[in-house]
Amino acid sequence: MNVRRSAAVLAATAVIGTATPAVAASPAPSPSVAIPDGLYGKADPAFDGVWRQSLALIAQHRADVEPAAEAVDWLVGQQCADGAFAAFRADTGKACDAKTQVDTNSTAAALQALAAVGGHDIEISKARTWLRSVQNKDGGWGYTPGGASDANSTSVVIGALNALGGYPASHVSKYGKSPFDALLDLSLPCAQGGAFAYQPDKKGKLAANADATAAAVVGAMGMGMLTAQAEDGTKGGCTDSANPEQAAANGGGAYLARAVRKDGYLKSSLPGSEDQPDYGNTADAVVALAVQGGEKAAQKPLRWLEKNSAAWARQSGPAAYAQLIIAADVAGADPRDFGGADLVEQLNATGPAPKKAAAEEPAAKDGDDGSGNAVWWTVLAGLAAGAGVGILLSGRRKRQQP
Repeated sequence: MNVRRSAAVLAATAVIGTATPAVAASPAPSPSVAIPDGLYGKADPAFDGVWRQSLALIAQHRADVEPAAEAVDWLVGQQCADGAFAAFRADTGKACDAKTQVDTNSTAAALQALAAVGGHDIEISKARTWLRSVQNKDGGWGYTPGGASDANSTSVVIGALNALGGYPASHVSKYGKSPFDALLDLSLPCAQGGAFAYQPDKKGKLAANADATAAAVVGAMGMGMLTAQAEDGTKGGCTDSANPEQAAANGGGAYLARAVRKDGYLKSSLPGSEDQPDYGNTADAVVALAVQGGEKAAQKPLRWLEKNSAAWARQSGPAAYAQLIIAADVAGADPRDFGGADLVEQLNATGPAPKKAAAEEPAAKDGDDGSGNAVWWTVLAGLAAGAGVGILLSGRRKRQQP
């Protein structure tokens, strides 16, 4: 889920899925554009505007928070006419063209966010159609249309397609290859650790990648940021098998479990930071371990994050808070009391205030007989002033799919 972009983009930004360790990150560059109303976070949105907005909306949904209308409207306004999303469009009044750098990661994340908030069937349908149109012959997706398939992009698209229901990723094939076939092509044999590679190198060789493995485990289990939930998957050690669930067990129960066993966190792979914790990838590993092996399997890295992630999240912003909320929710922790911090409140504070729940609305004044007559003029005046108050959907469950 911590979807990486190219090395050049990673080097240019302090956060993209917030993988850079806080102690090693340089200050975020000054925004190249004014921060739009409705957008979460104050850092330059050029590389991650749609991504961080989507994660914020997904995390709010998982925390039973109804987002502000302007936050949803901002995301909807970023979509191109063909259904794709770019990382950020400063001028949405100008139609997307061949120079607009749309990508699968932004599109798949936005699709999940719109599925979470509901009421955007047209936009969702267009995004799904676009994603299917750029599927590679091996069944997977690259970051950009036509790019070689990678584990992260393929996994985030699987999560998006499976969040919609009705036509899951297993049915979306190209030349007889499904997205799960693409992931299996990127899985290493048990003799090499059972992890997933991001992509083959120029010689076609695969190298274990913790970031890609965390994403691929969730994808191979048929889940994503919106739908991930703890399950007791395939048990036992690493077993070579052309089966997505077993590949997920190899990557999660074998490789990731070993990687966090000693210190409780994954280490950064960025040059110069190899000995530093990678907070974002550790949060993703928590999700991967939980969806494959159950909540118990994720407790060590989860507790490490509770103790150590506060400074990183403050520096990194909304995507980091969202990652932690998702990790806590999937692994059975309370995101409103995460190491003593209310992650939901902290996320909400980075953007437009969400709609208030019914329980937060002012109580009726004395003299109200229950019919509403005593407060009729107050309500009328409030409506005239545009002071509408939303309520949370009463029947929503934490892990209910839209």
